[in-house]
Amino acid sequence: MSYPLSREVIEAAFIAACHAELQALKPGNVHIHGAGHNMDISHFERAAAAAAPFIADPAYGVGRRILGAVSASMAAAGCNTNLGIVLLTVPLAVAAGVSEGPDDLRERLGVVLDGLNLADADQAFRAIVLANPAGLGGAQDGDVSQPPTMPLGAAMALAADRDRIARAYVTGFDDIFSFALPELYAARRDAQNDAMAVTALHMGLLAAFPDSHIARKHGLAAAVSVQQEAQAMRSLWAPAPRSETWEALLDLDRSLKARGLNPGTTADFVVATLFADRLIRPRATPGHS
Repeated sequence: MSYPLSREVIEAAFIAACHAELQALKPGNVHIHGAGHNMDISHFERAAAAAAPFIADPAYGVGRRILGAVSASMAAAGCNTNLGIVLLTVPLAVAAGVSEGPDDLRERLGVVLDGLNLADADQAFRAIVLANPAGLGGAQDGDVSQPPTMPLGAAMALAADRDRIARAYVTGFDDIFSFALPELYAARRDAQNDAMAVTALHMGLLAAFPDSHIARKHGLAAAVSVQQEAQAMRSLWAPAPRSETWEALLDLDRSLKARGLNPGTTADFVVATLFADRLIRPRATPGHS
């Protein structure tokens, strides 16, 4: 891949990744097969359209893009639909669009993450407070409700042990590059269509990592319990779901929603993985998955 990518390519990749995620059955999340948690796909579609110009804006750095995208998304959807998506996709977008750097997206991302500063922290903190995600509490250091005293990367490091999005900032997005992208490519080799490959990606992430959103809202034990449910169902979705296993995955979807368990961080990583894939291998037709 030859970088930098244009604003138009990055924006189209973001929209396509958001739409592809909504087309797939992702047990516990909102998708075309079922609404949930007082939201439906229209909330996410409006938020994606509103966020995309900020995600891809070459005039701004990480913090300003995060704040702009979250502000626009909240105004469009009327609720927090994509804070985690924005936090994960903005550094990738910046990395793909900067004029100079190596040919490898992960290496370019490392340069972006190493360059995060206090202004990025201030703008990201403001975006997080605006979105007010479920389970957000105070912290002795790096409290997002207070003006930051450290660069964004350092602030993320303080939360890395309890939040996988924060952890991504200090590991160079290792969960995406070392786990999720290989998982997606493996699923695509066996899936009947790309939506089923995305379902397998979702379930693979759910089985591999306790979901941070569930942990914040319901406690780590609840997140681990959902992780174990996904692991126990592995034969139904690995390497990819099949038509005969579809109903069992729909049952899990309904069960998680009935229990108020929303693996939102897992969905955020699904979008970010699909976005990274498109930045590595842009499609000639943005809507094709």
